[in-house]
Amino acid sequence: MPGILAQQGHISAPHIDYGAILPVLIVLGAACVSVLFEAFLPRHMRWPSQVLLSLAGLAAAGIALAVYVSGSPVRGLTTLSGAVSVDKPALFLWGTLLALALPAILLIADRSVEPGGAFVAQAAIRPGTVQDRAQVGSTGMQTEVFPLALFALGGMMTFCAANDLLTMFIALEVLSLPLYLMCGLARRRRLLSQEAAVKYFLLGAFSSAFFLYGLALLYGYAGSVKLADIAGAAAGSDRSDLLLFAGMGLLVVGLLFKGSVGPFHTWTPDVYQGAPTPVTAFMAACTKVAAFGGILRVLTVGFESTSWEWRGVLWAVAIISMAVGAVLGLTQTDVKRMIAYSSIAHAGFLLVGVLAMTGQGLSGTLFYLLAYGFTTLAAFGVVSLVRDAKGEATHLSAWAGLAKRSPVLAGVFTFLLLALAGIPLTSGFVGKFVVFSAALRDGMAPLVVIALVFSAVAAFFYLRVVVLMYFSKPAPDGPTVTVPGAFTTAAITLGVIITLLLGVAPAFALDWAGAGAFAF
Repeated sequence: MPGILAQQGHISAPHIDYGAILPVLIVLGAACVSVLFEAFLPRHMRWPSQVLLSLAGLAAAGIALAVYVSGSPVRGLTTLSGAVSVDKPALFLWGTLLALALPAILLIADRSVEPGGAFVAQAAIRPGTVQDRAQVGSTGMQTEVFPLALFALGGMMTFCAANDLLTMFIALEVLSLPLYLMCGLARRRRLLSQEAAVKYFLLGAFSSAFFLYGLALLYGYAGSVKLADIAGAAAGSDRSDLLLFAGMGLLVVGLLFKGSVGPFHTWTPDVYQGAPTPVTAFMAACTKVAAFGGILRVLTVGFESTSWEWRGVLWAVAIISMAVGAVLGLTQTDVKRMIAYSSIAHAGFLLVGVLAMTGQGLSGTLFYLLAYGFTTLAAFGVVSLVRDAKGEATHLSAWAGLAKRSPVLAGVFTFLLLALAGIPLTSGFVGKFVVFSAALRDGMAPLVVIALVFSAVAAFFYLRVVVLMYFSKPAPDGPTVTVPGAFTTAAITLGVIITLLLGVAPAFALDWAGAGAFAF
């Protein structure tokens, strides 16, 4: 045995910079402790314990991130044998995800808007049934949603910092599988919720297969799954480019699916509508941040040298996404589906910033993700408050005359819709301005003109809701506006404040977003 070891040489463990990855470790550690809470705590203690643990975990991860950022190297570093890259874009994305997760967890934890919470209390309850207040009081809220959310968040943080495709694939599954389960946990409209979960799972499995097949082809081309090695092979290899571009195409399809970019968007409207609204808010904000963080890293680090060959294809994808989101959004009669198509249009706008392939394009896209996330979270928080006897009243007809029933709520929703439309003095305007400016400087004026046209088209369906709330008569038997609890109030207030601050004083966030490039 000693002779064999001597022949094989000394095998050393990979260096791990625990300080750099501590925020991710804290989130995943909190998720593991949360599972133990579910297993060993009595039912009546689970909800307060899970809420406290989740918020404490987010706070601890945020503090660890702030401490590391204050002394982090300018060029970033790679750790875990180069599998994870902790650079300035990754740190910005981690901060964005943790900041967005806070109001998302508050929305998930709220039990005042819907008695007992938005999640079914008994996993085996028959689909199509609605629990009454007695059942809710005796069984409580389904608190398994908290470890699922934390595991998904940990997967998102790993995904946008992954420096090789295998790590990225594992992180993709860690973030996706909990979301599939969370989509099927709605207390009301159980069949719709479970249908959304099944659709998301099946289409997500297809997208994961595309990603994995693309990974295999790229490994065959470069002999490595590391993005830097793939970039080196693409820049100076005499091998056939068939494997390179076939692998890249399949890989990017899987990434675009997660970002709900058209034409890979078909899951988005159904899942947004069917999932519990707090889960929809979590997906709409955090998943898009993680997906576009991964897209930015893969295209910039792995395939920048061949951008002239694939850029035109992604031009077409961005235009399709903007067209699908803006045009089909006009036809929607459900508020959640309307915001879903809005997210598809915004994915096209984000792709314009990605295609700039410059430092300004990177910082603009990161800022856009931050701004869009808080606005969308607050918007879904507002949607959860308009209710009738069947639960949330998401049909647009129910929102007629809402300003007469609740002028404060109508005013808040109007402000958020104007931000999504990109009206000045909101974060949406600044986000679009910096992204389109970066594209113009990179010579993509035709794409910017097309984006501006579809921005104007999309603004119409936002303004249609505003007109409906202020200039239509409320139905006598229309829905009521539920008085929000402390958690929902805090989540909406935080979203509105950040949307306003990023619109009138965006310099700090823009400076942080533009502080560095990818390390590999």
